[in-house]
Amino acid sequence: MHPAPSLIIFTTLSGIGFGLLAWLGFGLRTPTGFAAIVFFGLGYGLAGIGLIAAAFHLGHPERALLAFTQWRSSWLSREAVLSAATLAIMAPHAAASAFWDTPLPVLGWIGGALSLVTIFATAMIYAQIRAVPRWHHWSTPPVFVLAGLAGGALLAAKLTLALWLMLALSLAMVAHWVAGDRRFANSGSDAGTATGLGNLGKVRLLEPPHSGRNYLLREMVHIVGRKHAHKLRLIALGLGALAPALLLMLPASYAAAVLALGLHLAGMLAQRWLFFAEAEHVVGLYYGR
Repeated sequence: MHPAPSLIIFTTLSGIGFGLLAWLGFGLRTPTGFAAIVFFGLGYGLAGIGLIAAAFHLGHPERALLAFTQWRSSWLSREAVLSAATLAIMAPHAAASAFWDTPLPVLGWIGGALSLVTIFATAMIYAQIRAVPRWHHWSTPPVFVLAGLAGGALLAAKLTLALWLMLALSLAMVAHWVAGDRRFANSGSDAGTATGLGNLGKVRLLEPPHSGRNYLLREMVHIVGRKHAHKLRLIALGLGALAPALLLMLPASYAAAVLALGLHLAGMLAQRWLFFAEAEHVVGLYYGR
């Protein structure tokens, strides 16, 4: 699929923002006063930037409020509802910590749990799409959740926890790639199933359905060369998880933590670009892809 910058920014920044809010809510770090303003402001800022980017990905951003109305059937709508609920419930806890030095742990725990569920809902937007076999697999949510928690732990300056989460994230990314490479072939989808003519014999296309580019080809069919995909996987794995983990194994220092965070963000941007670019939508079968 087309790796839209808005979706890459949304999934990366909102994930790490809600990851930080989850740890703040669970009390991994309990800042007060100005420190609370910094930590909670960072979490809200990253989550907000991601959600704004997601709204601009809509064809009509002015209709973004309609995304809240289909929560019974749509994971995208559930993610919108959960994100708004998380930010609303976490707000009194953040304000009490910042201005009265009195955290509200009950609201913090509820907000932390909602933060985790919000990241999971973001992952399920893609994992529930049967037409993209690479995404429709149990390995998709762990990558999103672990990335959010690992980045959030880095922002919370909990370096030992961040180290173990980075290692878990590296395993999750590898598992997602290994499983994903077999998903389309194992799905049984081909030109025969796409056209409904498979019972007549082997189906091949004489010519494409359209003579030029169209919306489906632009948004649903994106080809990444295998050589480039392997390079990007190494970049995503190395920068997003392994290099930060190595830095976190060094004696604790703010410089190492800041560098680890920068590398992690760069690696996750590469991973999310590849996440969308490698996704093979079954509609491509109509075009001989």
